[in-house]
Amino acid sequence: MTDTQLPPHGWLILDKPRGLGSTQAVAAVKRNLRTGGYAKTKVGHGGTLDPLAEGVLPIALGEATKLAGRMLDASKIYEFTIQFGAETDTLDTEGEMIHTSDRFPPMAAIAAVLEHFTGAIEQIPPAYSALKVDGKRAYDRARAGETVEMKTRAVTIYELSLASEREDSELRSAFQTTGGRPDPYDPSAPLELADCVTLRAHVSKGTYIRSLARDIARALGTYGHVTYLRRIKAGPFLEKQAISLDKLNEIGKGARLEDVILPLEAGLDDIPALTLSSDEAAAVRQGRVLTGQPQADGLYCAMCRNVPVALVELVSGTTKIVRGFNLPDVAE
Repeated sequence: MTDTQLPPHGWLILDKPRGLGSTQAVAAVKRNLRTGGYAKTKVGHGGTLDPLAEGVLPIALGEATKLAGRMLDASKIYEFTIQFGAETDTLDTEGEMIHTSDRFPPMAAIAAVLEHFTGAIEQIPPAYSALKVDGKRAYDRARAGETVEMKTRAVTIYELSLASEREDSELRSAFQTTGGRPDPYDPSAPLELADCVTLRAHVSKGTYIRSLARDIARALGTYGHVTYLRRIKAGPFLEKQAISLDKLNEIGKGARLEDVILPLEAGLDDIPALTLSSDEAAAVRQGRVLTGQPQADGLYCAMCRNVPVALVELVSGTTKIVRGFNLPDVAE
């Protein structure tokens, strides 16, 4: 490779390993592009993953960084394990134990309680989070020994279920219809108790999985914290599209970026395309308004010869440019 290669535009979906911060992941992409011979490229990520979390981390390159904000607003899917019997101050394995319990919930109770955490709910974010409290990061205040009062926020849990193959509907039924139901914490009760459980959650932006785990455990009459957290989907990007850190490092050693990069429009997979002629594309690139478009009102990805031109909003046949893309035309 030479140092004259043009900066790339698109998405690298990294399977972020545990222990690596999102900012470190961005730095690793920049380093590998630089050593791989690419010109200086703007790089950003589409949604922070805690160092203790792993999984799908969308990395935007070049013009795709203009869509990183949309990725932050996208819904996510996680798998996570709750360890029952102890709650830590960080709500994960990194913190100090602050509450303990010798109670372990039955699997049927776990399955039955999930519906109470599905839909629009309110949760209190962890004190150890990047949210700002009076202009300072909450985790900085918490680490300094301050008592941090976090405000309740509204989030949406679109779906919450057991991650195993076991049918949680059968468990719910067994728990909800058992006549003369025994005390679920009676050691002699004929119920399967669980010291931990792995769940799958499809959540809105702003949802803290650690808080969800804490609240589920408390609703079950015990305490809990997260021991495993993996993001398996972020917006339109899937786990199967993610590359390992080793695969990323191969780019810096000469491997073809084209084999792993996704196009810019992959970040707009849920938005229909609006096909433009060359003259219309030129007009949009100049910031001019198009009228008389027959499509329904809504958001579109304006395309010309398979090249994204702009993200536009169509209202009564008139285009409004939401975000323009400075990409070379294939005919140039």
